[in-house]
Amino acid sequence: MRSLCMTVLACCSLTAFTVHASTQPSSPEGMYRTHAQNYKDMVFATCIASAYKLSANVGTDAGSSVTALREWANYDWEKSPEKPREFVDNYLARDYTNPLTESEIKGVKFDLLKCLDLYHSQELDEQTKKAVINPTHTDVQDYKQP
Repeated sequence: MRSLCMTVLACCSLTAFTVHASTQPSSPEGMYRTHAQNYKDMVFATCIASAYKLSANVGTDAGSSVTALREWANYDWEKSPEKPREFVDNYLARDYTNPLTESEIKGVKFDLLKCLDLYHSQELDEQTKKAVINPTHTDVQDYKQP
């Protein structure tokens, strides 16, 4: 009886893993997000890539993500193409020194917090409204295959 219970339990477990695995996305989901969301994600990824450029793994991955997000964000390059880089540089230049943290961990710059602040900033919201074409559309909607 115990052997039967163990077999049933094992089969149920394997089935649960199989079902769970089949529901996982098999590709990035940016093509299903709006152009406005992808534009903001692109700026955020640019910030991460810049903040961690000396770390080969993080910088390379974030830089590759910037390239993918550019493809999915329909925005006007003519309207201040330097703006994303300008935002990133300005936010990363902020001084978020925390004496309590500095006493425990030397050289902490809180660059990720700076990037998050940029991501949630009113300036980025305003620039997104100016630059993004059809902000509620997705790449899939715009380039749907017949």
